[in-house]
Amino acid sequence: MNQIKIEYVQNLHPIFTKEKRIKIIVGGRGSSKSTGVADYVAAKVSSGELWCCARETQNSIEESVHRTLLEEIERLGIYGFEDTKTGIKHLDTGGRTFYRGLSRNITALKSTLSGIDGLWIEEGEDISHDTLRVLTASVRLNATDTARKIAGEEIKLPEIIITMNRGTRAGAIAEKWLARAERDLGRCGFYEDENIMVVEMNYTDMPKGWFLESGLESERRDDEEKMSRAEYDHKWGGTYLDEIEGTIIKTEWFDAAIDAHLKPNLAEIFKPHGAVIASHDPFDDGNDAGGFAIRHGSIITQVDSKTSGEIDEVCDWATGLAIVAGADWFTWDGDGMGTGLKRQVALAFEGTKTKYHIFKGSLSGSGQDNAERVYMPAGGDKDTQPKTYAETFKNNRAQYYSELARRFFNTYNCVVKGKYVDPDDMISLASAGIEDMTGLRTQLCRIPRKPNGTGLVQIMSKVEMAKLKISSPNEGDAVMMSLFSPTEAAQFKGLDFDGWNG
Repeated sequence: MNQIKIEYVQNLHPIFTKEKRIKIIVGGRGSSKSTGVADYVAAKVSSGELWCCARETQNSIEESVHRTLLEEIERLGIYGFEDTKTGIKHLDTGGRTFYRGLSRNITALKSTLSGIDGLWIEEGEDISHDTLRVLTASVRLNATDTARKIAGEEIKLPEIIITMNRGTRAGAIAEKWLARAERDLGRCGFYEDENIMVVEMNYTDMPKGWFLESGLESERRDDEEKMSRAEYDHKWGGTYLDEIEGTIIKTEWFDAAIDAHLKPNLAEIFKPHGAVIASHDPFDDGNDAGGFAIRHGSIITQVDSKTSGEIDEVCDWATGLAIVAGADWFTWDGDGMGTGLKRQVALAFEGTKTKYHIFKGSLSGSGQDNAERVYMPAGGDKDTQPKTYAETFKNNRAQYYSELARRFFNTYNCVVKGKYVDPDDMISLASAGIEDMTGLRTQLCRIPRKPNGTGLVQIMSKVEMAKLKISSPNEGDAVMMSLFSPTEAAQFKGLDFDGWNG
């Protein structure tokens, strides 16, 4: 048998050299994820191993990685393989591949996958929750190998290699494995724990000659010119497809706001002033998380979330962060379960300078904040009757999210387009205080506007978003609520600003 020499990108080194049951390679187009794994599988088969190559849906061998494997075997000059038309087989060692569409007969997976040496899943972003649930329990040692391992023999556990782009955060693999890895992937492109290993791999990681020779550069340039930023970043950068139809905050607006206050031409005018506002989105149910944000002037200085603990414990966490930050005001979502937190919040801030306010996103009509105030006066158009906030927005949630979107758009116009905008009308996201910027981007760029017959601006509720498998924007809601303005709220409610709590 000839010796196999494989050249691969450095990102793949831990995937190919370290033992781990589950290995995930995630990234965009042109990154050679599939060809790299095809080389690895071909080498394993040549040594006698049995590999299943699968994807969620596969109706014919033409939809499998069969052609990719054959092309790589030929390119590498590996001898001894036979194309059986339903797989490839090594004539000397007996190693072979076979292909499966995992969703076609999910109940048969247990018998199909038992005893294989490895499973390669292509396009892992399409794997369903039902498939993944059965899959992880099915890739295991068969009874004979299990007995040998119990007897003390060194038996290698079967490995699962998944190649994928990111789909949405609601995807099965994204929720089960990628969610825990994203912060490290954003920092260094690698994550590892006891069970899984994840590497990030994009076309920018390729040696320059490799990518240029692939012929994809002209396609990439064309996409960069014609695609939306969200679509381009998803295809070529391997990011989640954050933006959805009807979203009120575009991804390019969000990106323009990251550390806008640190840009040399804006640092001076972006200096924060006014009250420090802390905001908290409590748990809604067992699948939710608690969100927290701090705004000072036009800068979001901190965003965080907490996924464990009861609602009162998470509230203590949020009020504690607000006190540490020296917040002047603390506001929290009083719709739903948050309505019962007022006594706890009052006790938390007793003896401190921090005042508090219950935010009610559901308040509508004359009950919403700034209800009688004119929204965006019509300027010189004498034929246009200016509308109030109550005549423009369905409720507080729509009002505050629309204001947040306006600020993001203004920041984009200033940072990217070079237009002058008053910094009080912009927003900047301080990366130093926002650990999961990618997660926040996903949340805020997946807030859809809801059409209605009233002509009022309305934002889709969390319940409606959940039905569309859009995750609860806990950190996004906290950022939105941080736009609460105590001076204006007190003014329009006819209350004394200095003495107002709640």
